[in-house]
Amino acid sequence: MTQSPPVEAKVKAATTGAFLVSLVLAVLNSVAAEESLLDPLPGWLQAVVIALVPPAVTFLSGWQARHTPRISPL
Repeated sequence: MTQSPPVEAKVKAATTGAFLVSLVLAVLNSVAAEESLLDPLPGWLQAVVIALVPPAVTFLSGWQARHTPRISPL
């Protein structure tokens, strides 16, 4: 059984950053009561979409991106 390679630190960092930013956006969206963009969705689903979609997109794009080849030690 082949073990998949570990997730690189840059992918984890990008995902965490996007998650934190999306939480800030969710709070601002709630506080400002400016929900016109996601108005068709119920409030709880707006928070879920804002919190989870950006990190998911960031993670998937980081995962699919070409990574710098590692130089193996001699």
